[in-house]
Amino acid sequence: MTEPSIWAQQAAADPEHSANYVARFRGLAADGFDLDGEARFVDAMLPRGSRVLDAGCGPGRVGAALAAVGHEVVGVDADPVLVEAARVDHPGPTWLVGDLALLDVPGRFDAVVCAGNVMAFLAPSTRRRVLAGFRSHVVPGGRAAIGFGADRGYPFAEFLDDARAVGWTVDLQLATWDLRPATAESDFLVAVLS
Repeated sequence: MTEPSIWAQQAAADPEHSANYVARFRGLAADGFDLDGEARFVDAMLPRGSRVLDAGCGPGRVGAALAAVGHEVVGVDADPVLVEAARVDHPGPTWLVGDLALLDVPGRFDAVVCAGNVMAFLAPSTRRRVLAGFRSHVVPGGRAAIGFGADRGYPFAEFLDDARAVGWTVDLQLATWDLRPATAESDFLVAVLS
């Protein structure tokens, strides 16, 4: 058993929290918003047919976009409401309910994508364990692309220190999924780890 994540605490406090999140992204998709930026970023890092772990997959938008261009995707999220939405809206990839701090998915992956502020929603006591779990699930030479916003209780420098502490190398830091360079004033971090 691990400390409940910040997401789990929010969902416990508001029974509609997860359903509202699903509805928000279904609405954005229906309105034609481009929701595939993270997937395009990760796709550019990989040859076709790569195996990708969508860690904290939510309702499946990133993993579904990666599967649509030919990758084998397994998505994992601790919130069963979000995983069920992924299964309904995006059949094809494997969507699993699971705690990232106890990650145990068969096989290895060419890449891990962790988008949507997932890292900031983790219980602070589990952050390094989650990053170590990602590392143990990639093939030699595998990479992770992780993005989250500032002012969410997980300073970027602390995240980078945690990643290095569990054996990741920080290859690239950007301010957005569309390749804008990171600066000291950036309010978002996309880190590519190997």
